[in-house]
Amino acid sequence: MTVEATSAGAILFRDTRGEREYLLLKSRPGDWEFPKGGVEGDEELQQTAIREVGEEAGIEDFRLIDGFRREYDYVFEANGKTIHKTVHLFIARSFEASAELSKEHRDLQWRDYDQAINTITQDGPRDILEEAHEYLDERKDEEDGKYV
Repeated sequence: MTVEATSAGAILFRDTRGEREYLLLKSRPGDWEFPKGGVEGDEELQQTAIREVGEEAGIEDFRLIDGFRREYDYVFEANGKTIHKTVHLFIARSFEASAELSKEHRDLQWRDYDQAINTITQDGPRDILEEAHEYLDERKDEEDGKYV
């Protein structure tokens, strides 16, 4: 029997001296990932993503970028059950320069795009980061640095 599970999170970025950097969290098994977690109660996916950024990265001052949502899925075993998890990722811009490590992760790092792509081990999140990076490039207004 396969159990369906749904998570949501965000590809969180900040602009540092004109360079875009992405936040990666190192999970217990050693994979690098984005802040994400399970949907609780009747939360909307965006609400889950917002809550998880706060819980897992300690960042409160950020906003979701409109119009981007991608998903990937994977299967794993836990407690004798097969779990099929679907993860929905949004993009969020952090207005805070630093993040705080939660108990759920071993490490966190802000990485530029090339470093981030080379750090993420799973195909799903890596492909979505590629799309998110292009999405942001297309929407960045070079004049004022805002994302439209």
